[in-house]
This record gives sequence, C-alpha cells and structure tokens, in this order.
Amino acid sequence: MISRNFKNVLVVSIGFLSLFTAYGGLQSLQSSLNSEQGMGVASLSVIYASIIVSSMFLPPIMIKNLGCKWTIVVSMACYLSYSFGNLYPGWYTLIPTSVILGLGGSPLWSAKCTYLTICGNVQAAKDGKKGADVINQYFGIFFFIFQSSGVWGNLMSSLIFGQDNQIAIIPEEQLLSCGAADCGLNISGNSTTIKPEQKLVWTLVGCYIGVGVLAMIIVAVFLDNIDRDQANQFRGNREPFCHTFLATFRILKDWRLLTLIPLTMYSGFEQSFLSGEYTKNYVTCALGIHYVGFVMMCFGASTSVCSFLFGRLAQYTGRATLFCLAAVANLSCVIALLLWRPHPDELPVFFVFPALWGMADAIWQTQTNALYGVLFPQDKEAAFSNYKMWESLGFVIAFAYSTFLCLEYKLYILLAVLVLTVVTYPIVEYYEHKHPTKPIEQTTYQSHKETTETDENTIICQTEI
Repeated sequence: MISRNFKNVLVVSIGFLSLFTAYGGLQSLQSSLNSEQGMGVASLSVIYASIIVSSMFLPPIMIKNLGCKWTIVVSMACYLSYSFGNLYPGWYTLIPTSVILGLGGSPLWSAKCTYLTICGNVQAAKDGKKGADVINQYFGIFFFIFQSSGVWGNLMSSLIFGQDNQIAIIPEEQLLSCGAADCGLNISGNSTTIKPEQKLVWTLVGCYIGVGVLAMIIVAVFLDNIDRDQANQFRGNREPFCHTFLATFRILKDWRLLTLIPLTMYSGFEQSFLSGEYTKNYVTCALGIHYVGFVMMCFGASTSVCSFLFGRLAQYTGRATLFCLAAVANLSCVIALLLWRPHPDELPVFFVFPALWGMADAIWQTQTNALYGVLFPQDKEAAFSNYKMWESLGFVIAFAYSTFLCLEYKLYILLAVLVLTVVTYPIVEYYEHKHPTKPIEQTTYQSHKETTETDENTIICQTEI
C-alpha cells in the first residue's frame, strides 16, 4: 500500500491538474482570443501583478490561520472566478477577475509547496532517507501530473475550436509577418486571428468551469489537513499582524535568496514567452488559432514526462547538471527562433520548439521549487512566497512590454535574463555544496519521528507553520 504522505501528494497533484486544465488553457488563448487592444495580455499582466502584491503578505497569514489544505481550496475558488470572467470577456469582467485570481495565486502555490515539503520531510524521516531526495521525488511526481494539464486543457480548446466553420485560410503575404522577421505587433489585426463562433467559446469556458469546480471538491474531500493543530494553535496565540505581514520581507536578508532572484524571474520570463509570444507570433500567425491547443499540448506532455524523470534523476546527477541542460535547451531555442521563418509547410517544426521548451521548463519548475525547500527549511512559507513573487514579476514585465516591443527584442531580453541566471545560480549551488543546509528532519521533525512510526493513521503536524 502507498504511504499516507504519497497519497496526499497524489491528491494535491490531481487537484492542481484539474484546476490548471482550465486556467492553463485560457492563458494560452488570451493573446489570440482576446486580442482587442491587447486585452487578453493585459489581463495576464494584471494577474501576475496581483500575485506580486499577494506574495507580500497573504501566504503566511492564510496558511497560519487556515492551514495548507483550506488555503488551497479558497485559492482555487479565486482561480475559478477568471473562468467566469471569460464567459463575457471585456475590460469590466477580465480585469476584476484577474485581480481576484492574482490575490489567490501566491497563497495557492505557497501552500502547495509547503504541503509537499512537509510530506517529503516526514516520509524521509520515517524511511531514513535524505529529506532533499524525497522532496525532489515528490515535486517531480507533482509536476508530472500537474504539467499534463497543458495536454488536456489545450486538447479541449483545439477539439472544440476545430468545429468552427470559419477557420481562416492564411494568405502567403501574411506569412511574411510571422516570427522574428517582422516586428510582430500587428499580428492581431490580420485574418488569421478571426475569433471562433461565440457558442464554441461558451462551450469551452463552460467545460473549464466544470473542471475547476471538480478541483475544489477533490482537495476539500480527499486531502488530509496535516497542519490543522498548528493553525488552531496560531489562532489561539496570535502573533502581531506586522510580524506575519513582514515575514516575506524578513527572509530577503538572506543573500542566497537575493542571488536566486534572476533564476526565479527567468521562470516567469520563459513561461510567458511561450504562452504569449510563441502562440501568437508563430502558431496563430502561420497556422491559425485552432492549432494553438495542439502545439501547447506538446509542451504540456513534454513538461509532464520530463518533470517526473528529472525528479528521479536529480539525486544521481545533481541540480547543477540539470540546470545546465535547461539553459542549453533554452539558448538553442532562442537562437533558432530568431532565425526561423515559420511556414505551414514546416508543421513538425512548430512542435519541436514547445517540446524542447517543455523539457527545459520541467527542470526550471521542479528543481527551483525543490531548491527553495532545501535552502529554507525553517521559513518555507516566506521562501515560497518570495519564489512566487519574483516569478510573477518576470511574468508582469514580459506581458507589460508584449504590446509595444518587437519580437526580436523580446527574444534578446529573454536571452539576457538567461545569461544572468547562468552567472548567479552557481554561486548559491557552490555555497550549498560547501556549507550544506542542515536537513529539517534533524531539527524540526526530530520530535515527530517516533510518533510517525508508531501511528501511521494519526495525522500530526510536521512543522511549525
């Protein structure tokens, strides 16, 4: 039988799979589906700006008062509001729901990361393994399941939009404006982005709302509330608000976190480029909007499989080797995208880029999350809040300049941030190699080890929240 901790990892993973089947599908379509005056990209920028704000204070407050489980459930409801906003997209619906989603974004991810780190450390203490290895495996399993949401969400959009009878035939002269050959700011004005029939849009968004509700039910019913006692204790002995509010900023005193900012921001830059720029300037421009889902399915499948593989391989290869592989993959793709002139006759090439990008993204996601968990075991909530805050800043910057910078310059900016990441990350890795962070099972979890071994069926708190 699987352990209780592993069961909880599966429940969290399946819940996120269902939730992001909806949100991921909508995000991939925003730059093409709601292209009027850049409304779709603007809504994405507002989302990540709101996540930055929520990262500053909400995660520690919500996690300590509600516990990880109910923080996840409440935050999922915030994500669901964005799907309702897309039923009748407009500035008055997309922007408010984007703000709501953003406020729930950082608590959702911080609670998830905290929950998986707790499960990994407890299971490692029970099995006599290194906490970092089990955490890596759990994050790998999570991202394997979670990243497959890109397959299902985009499959839904492509199958539904593929029923449209008004699919545009792309004139040869318009293909000249695709890719980095042209500035790429006027793509939304050509006939390749004719919106699908409204009833098809409603059908798709309705399906997304359904899977979002399912995600909330799965987590609310099946996930163990492992830090319930600590949440109750915190409410009974409440810390000053300013102490909790400033938790995210206090950890910035640690130079290691400051040095990891370029790595964390790059995660936002590279994800936003694929979902916002590649889908619009390459796929929609040269193939049509109905191909966006199929191409992003390739990205989702690649990220999902590679997340699982790299989560397992990390204990043998180390993080540095995998980060190097991701950097080389992204560097190769950026150079190729600068030179490539997309054409419908080269259909397989449209899928090669997201496959390679997905492999690299799997490394950025799994290893960066695990690295934060290993480096800051005593301040997990604040550390993961910072992770989401700086990643979101990368998203905001990328989406902000999306509507006025030429595609070529966007690729150069992406390349510059990647180079900065390659320079700064090894400093932290080298220091960690020379001065390893004390494993949490030797400190916070030591008092719970015997209890865990004695009674597997009793849910206990594994860390101070």
